[in-house]
Amino acid sequence: MTAPTTVALWQRDAALIDGAWRTAATTVDVHDPATEASIGTSASCGVADVDAAVSAARTALPAWSTASPEARADVLDALVAELRNRRDDLVAATVAEVGAPLGVAREAHIDLGIEIMADFAEMARTFEWQTTIGNSRILRRAAGVVAAITPWNYPFYQLVAKAGAALAAGCPIVVKPAELTPLSTYLFADAAIAAGVPAGVFSLVPGAGRVVGSALAEHSGVDVVSFTGSTGVGKTIAVAAAQNIKRACLELGGKSASVILDDADLDEAVRTSVAAGLLNSGQTCSAWSRLLVPRGRYEDALTIAADAVAAMRVGDPTDEATDLGPVISAAQRASIVSAIDGALARGARLVCGGPDPLPEFPGGHFVAPTVLADLQADDPAVRDEIFGPVIVVLPHDGDDHAVQLANDSEYGLAGAVWSGDTDRAIAVASRIDTGQVDVNGAPFNPRAPFGGWKASGLGRELGPVGLEEFTEITSIQL
Repeated sequence: MTAPTTVALWQRDAALIDGAWRTAATTVDVHDPATEASIGTSASCGVADVDAAVSAARTALPAWSTASPEARADVLDALVAELRNRRDDLVAATVAEVGAPLGVAREAHIDLGIEIMADFAEMARTFEWQTTIGNSRILRRAAGVVAAITPWNYPFYQLVAKAGAALAAGCPIVVKPAELTPLSTYLFADAAIAAGVPAGVFSLVPGAGRVVGSALAEHSGVDVVSFTGSTGVGKTIAVAAAQNIKRACLELGGKSASVILDDADLDEAVRTSVAAGLLNSGQTCSAWSRLLVPRGRYEDALTIAADAVAAMRVGDPTDEATDLGPVISAAQRASIVSAIDGALARGARLVCGGPDPLPEFPGGHFVAPTVLADLQADDPAVRDEIFGPVIVVLPHDGDDHAVQLANDSEYGLAGAVWSGDTDRAIAVASRIDTGQVDVNGAPFNPRAPFGGWKASGLGRELGPVGLEEFTEITSIQL
């Protein structure tokens, strides 16, 4: 039976270190972006807390890293069971702290996250920890203590993508959640305790990025830093990690293109692309925020995009009928509005949406889903990650031009190709410099490697390749 959601679960003032809760000296409020009301509290840790958590993780490392894969998998199975028992609480926390609509919170945040954790439990048993090449035995071993710094846009999903892989690989992990969205990570920590995760194997140290995040990235006792967030912060973490020659796994920004070829079903391709681009109010690193359409179908595509947006309901994220909730904060809303205003000042056509406040939402950080057209390929609204419910539409003059436009970006995280000929779509997809491409709306595969080219990051998450990120290789010659 699922435990009832209570507001008491969101009133937190401690860090989880060495298997025990330690009250922090200070706390910060957590706010609901739909109402701007304070809904909970979180500990605000310091450098001493980081030192204690890393020390506990190093103490736990020998036993956890040498435990059999089956033993680690058993613990992860128990953790999955505890997460499933807390599913309703996790959904409620995600709706409250992220502003994700109920359906999005269930499917894209929590259920997918629990599925990923279950996958890592299975992979702990099936992963090839030893292989043979000629006269050499190749061992995959735990890389050491992991520091995970997670983002506010998908706090639970990104947590399990890191923690599931690290724990399956035999690595103790110290987690710093985003300051804006720590509540679901606290619920994960509760589940870890209940599941019997050994002391020091999972630690939680909430706090400011400039304090806790920096201390983790720089810490000599940390062997791997896994970070998801902005490209600017990712560069800072990479520099800090390099001081101790530690691995930095970075999942950063994106400006992904959905490429529609001239033989595609235009209606399906545009509607699906708009839905994907606006998912989570556009606050998705892999969002298809650039829509590239055949020049001869440009106006048709804009009409379809406007119709698709008009069919979406913006509103209260606790309402089952809501498609799009608020963005995360006043600062994020201001950044998005500024990007829209700038594009309009430079001559963009406003297809729908726009920068004006929504009169039906006097409170909360709501932004109208917006489609922009008639921009040059080098316009900042086309090139920069806006990270909000904004899609730009560009015309292309055939496959080669579409690939050129798709690749004309500092980012390379995701994308899509649409065509009536699958082989043609694959040929185009294989020329786009990005980490993951969907063909004709293919379903998301949580076991396929996910990560970016160029300024979108280093390394991969999910599946066996994501597990490998938390291993080191020893080659024994026989």
